[in-house]
Amino acid sequence: MMRIVSLCTLFLLSQSLWAGNGDYAVSKIPPALLKNAHAVKRMETLRFEVINTGEAVLRKKYAITVLDENGDRFAAFVEYYDKLHELKNIEGVLYDAEGRELKRLKNKQILDLSGSDDNSLADDNRRKAHHFYYKVYPYTVEYEVDMRYNGTLFFPVWLPREDEYFSVEQSSFSVTAPASYKVRHKAINFQQSPVASEGEKGRKVLTWEVTGLNAIIDEYASPDWFEMNPMVFTGPTEFEIEKYTGTMNNWEEFGRFVYSLKMGRDQLPANIKQTVKDLTAGVTDKRAIVSKLYEYLQKNTRYISIQLGIGGWQPFDANYVATKAYGDCKALTNYMYSLLKEAGIPSHYTLIKAGRGRGNIIADFPSQQFNHVILCVPLGKDSIWLECTSQTVPAGYLGTFTSDRYALLVTDEGGKLVRTPKYALNDNLQIRNIKAVLEPDATLRVNASTTYTGIQQESFHNLINDLSKDKVKEVLHESLDFGTYDIASFDYKETKAALPVVEEKLDIAVANYATITGKRLFIVPNIMTRTGRKLAPDSTRQYDIVLINEYRDVDTVEISIPAGFSPEAMPKDVSLKTKFGKFECSTRLQGDKLYYYRTIEHFSGRYPAADYPELVKFYEAMYKADRSKVVLVKKEG
Repeated sequence: MMRIVSLCTLFLLSQSLWAGNGDYAVSKIPPALLKNAHAVKRMETLRFEVINTGEAVLRKKYAITVLDENGDRFAAFVEYYDKLHELKNIEGVLYDAEGRELKRLKNKQILDLSGSDDNSLADDNRRKAHHFYYKVYPYTVEYEVDMRYNGTLFFPVWLPREDEYFSVEQSSFSVTAPASYKVRHKAINFQQSPVASEGEKGRKVLTWEVTGLNAIIDEYASPDWFEMNPMVFTGPTEFEIEKYTGTMNNWEEFGRFVYSLKMGRDQLPANIKQTVKDLTAGVTDKRAIVSKLYEYLQKNTRYISIQLGIGGWQPFDANYVATKAYGDCKALTNYMYSLLKEAGIPSHYTLIKAGRGRGNIIADFPSQQFNHVILCVPLGKDSIWLECTSQTVPAGYLGTFTSDRYALLVTDEGGKLVRTPKYALNDNLQIRNIKAVLEPDATLRVNASTTYTGIQQESFHNLINDLSKDKVKEVLHESLDFGTYDIASFDYKETKAALPVVEEKLDIAVANYATITGKRLFIVPNIMTRTGRKLAPDSTRQYDIVLINEYRDVDTVEISIPAGFSPEAMPKDVSLKTKFGKFECSTRLQGDKLYYYRTIEHFSGRYPAADYPELVKFYEAMYKADRSKVVLVKKEG
């Protein structure tokens, strides 16, 4: 249940209920908020104040009751800061189950750590962190922090319920701004309008509040988090960041600002201009020119993160990358843009929210929702997309990192929101042919040839390009689903293209693959491609089912068995056709050859929660069929 509370109620709560005088007692938590919860947010106030177009302050105070050890992660305090976001004050208090104060945070106990990975050349990203490490459950932590924004490009997002198994007793969010300043906002799963009021000196205040958000459980293939939770996005109209100014009423304006950050940064040194001329001499096909210059980029640069002030947004110029031979996603993309420009091919610097999965943004709310930059090269009706941070990914391939999502093309006319390509079922193939011999001692000697395409080749691309042969063998030993086995040989061949292909050859000896009992032999004909997922039946499924990737697997297996066996029990043919996909398998015995055929087509799509029992049934049927055994009996005489 969610209730919208008046501003007066909010004031009373903030003044009295959360005074730390026993009101954090666990006994005061409504029973409904304890169900399925590892932690409960007792209170939260987020107050964001826009001072002017270049300055703002965020004041945050919250208390979280940890109910058990699975909730300990919610008790950790972590706040990131940099040149544009300064932490001004941090306070913390630990309370016991009765709401009695146990300990207060001391400044020397706050850790000051790097906020970036080891692949960073220069950055000012840091984080302050603290944990009371209290283990007597339940307990409550209360933290308070102030942050100064030196620039207003970034506005906060209010998300009261932070994760599954986490409930919320009370949370509020307010934005204060000069009366003449327009604050843009978009509420999701929150029907009521914000409470408007007047603050000091006639400043306008918008306030949102929720109480009584029950915990939700982790559901397989659930929608994006923002679809399941109340949240509010806020954003500026006019903003300033390190003397750069811009507006953000629409994507066109935001793109125009980003374009201004890279203007004049595409000048190449003379030697690189000559290199471009040499590489493209005599080449008339634009696609071939793009590939040649992209390969040059990959061979002559490497990725290093650079997050320093405005450098977190502004690319280093092309001359810098040409000289240093490194850069971050912005710098490398701008460098590739510059190489193509020198060759007479236009392209677009492109913002995107990268990451394996959906990478969705709120398309109808222009704001800074991106974390990566790629390049789009329009060629007539088609486009080539380039991931400029990779030294191994082929030109035109985006993969699970950036495919099938919104992206913002940054052009001289401003920003244009587009979608990147989606990889369909026939793009993502796994075609496997196995010839195996079953020895009298139940050892199975397997020769497997497999072709992977599209998203199904990605993990093997990483094996080939990132690991030594010994490490690849270690990974194979960990991933193959056999008991005791030896990998006699393995080999990979990669075809780099817009739809990449990896061919795999394996020779494996699997000990005791079959079970021999008396005169009977038991064997699973599906040797290598078995579904590993069984879904728990759940009659209370709450949210839609969202299946992301599409793919097709085809297996053809031939097993030579010892002479003198006849079938006693053969698995029935299975043919399943559902809205989620298709599955077929069949087994045949011809002489001393056992043949197995299997095909699965897994669809993507969105389905109502009411369809979940059907999905469980489909997965269960595949799981069972994949493990069906053939029973052979030794002939007499």
